[in-house]
Amino acid sequence: MTPYRVLVVDDSGFMRKIVSDLIERDVSFTVVDTAKNGLEAVEKIMKLKPDIVTMDVEMPEMNGLESLKIIMRQYPLPVIMLSGINEEGMRETIMALEAGAFDFIRKPSASSSQDIEAVGEALLRQLHAAVHDSAWGKQKSAAQQPKPGDPAASAASPAADSPPQETAKPPGAADPAASPARTPRPAEPRPKTDAAPPAARPRREDAASPAAPKTPAPAPATPKTGGAASVPAPRPSSTPDKKPASPAAGRPSAAPAFTPAPQTRPEPAPAPARKPAASAPKSEPAAERRPAAGTPAPVSRPLAGGDSIDQIVAVGCSTGGPRALKELLENIPASFPAPIVIVQHMPPKFTHSLAQRLNTLSPLEVVEAQHGMQLRKGTAYIAPGAYHLLIKRTGDGRYMIELSDAPPQNGHKPSVGAMFDSILPLNEVRRHAVIMTGMGSDGAKEMKKLYDSGISTTIAESEETCVVYGMPRSAAELNCVMHLLPLPQIATKLNQVVKS
Repeated sequence: MTPYRVLVVDDSGFMRKIVSDLIERDVSFTVVDTAKNGLEAVEKIMKLKPDIVTMDVEMPEMNGLESLKIIMRQYPLPVIMLSGINEEGMRETIMALEAGAFDFIRKPSASSSQDIEAVGEALLRQLHAAVHDSAWGKQKSAAQQPKPGDPAASAASPAADSPPQETAKPPGAADPAASPARTPRPAEPRPKTDAAPPAARPRREDAASPAAPKTPAPAPATPKTGGAASVPAPRPSSTPDKKPASPAAGRPSAAPAFTPAPQTRPEPAPAPARKPAASAPKSEPAAERRPAAGTPAPVSRPLAGGDSIDQIVAVGCSTGGPRALKELLENIPASFPAPIVIVQHMPPKFTHSLAQRLNTLSPLEVVEAQHGMQLRKGTAYIAPGAYHLLIKRTGDGRYMIELSDAPPQNGHKPSVGAMFDSILPLNEVRRHAVIMTGMGSDGAKEMKKLYDSGISTTIAESEETCVVYGMPRSAAELNCVMHLLPLPQIATKLNQVVKS
């Protein structure tokens, strides 16, 4: 097998050498060249056409974020960002993930061989995921299949293998400000999600159904479509008109065009009006966010009068999650009558930057969860890196966040599974569980337990919009997904089920 070709970009010659050596430990990859800044990286990508790029975030002349935006427009391919842990680097890393980067890793400490080894293992895992499990990797594999045969076979194979992809691929060029849209991938069959549903459960939706009329987001603050709320969410084939700036031409990309969401919101006024007052929670002392394990949960914010909680939305995601969360939370209105608790696999400190960024984009109040916070309607809580986020009911009927320092669950900390397990006994409230893009299977078994317990709603992101169709696939294969939906339809469905 021909090794995948990698371009390494970093302004430090020493770091370029370290990263190159880590990559070439695996015979599946070869470093074809290096670049010392973003401008040089763009030039070499156009010339060498590598399969994947590792990109430093902070560089002179042209930084990684600026370079990434050009790459995503002109020659989209998987880009793994290497980020420092300073505030500016973390903020730009989050923006790079929104702009189309496949994922990121923390830059290793040059003085610690143990740290270099740990970063090397994480980098190779991401490289393999990018070339094997992502949209880019599967499209590349499909394109390579007919090459060993003659020209006739080469011409016949795409016709046989990719009709769904060609019919679903939107025409036209991408908006320069948006990252390229992903197209459906025919390489693998979609797992069945409608096998043997219990008679009393809601019907699961088949993402391959014919186009259906678009359904509304029931919230008055964010009307986007017409029709009755009781109509099932539209199928993937009906989604292109939801995000008019999303279409992209050229190479398939795992980076969805999620940035144009504000163009689809007819009434954006509620968000700006709400943000000044909602920014107060961010001034809480950082020390309150990291209690010692077992510390009693303090009451950090009393609930407003009448703001009782009768339902909870729990969302889990991993690779590709920051872009997916942006798309989701931009389309949830400030009047959403439930709290949203979120686990995104991400290291410490980066989750704080993620929450700050999403808070500027969503009508909701978005915060990094703190130990002892009371759940409030219209607020999204993101689990801090290195802590499990659990939901507990107090004796007086309130619902609180508990941050746990327990060992990793399903190989992750925070873990989607740990969060789902914490809402399993809360059958006095309506529970809604969502799994979106990500590697692995975190949360799938726990979603199955919730499904069997009578949870109100289970939603998984369908393959055509996932950066990596791992976690949602695992849940779908357990036959516990009621609604298998492309990303643009998940917010609409949540608005329907929570307000119904």
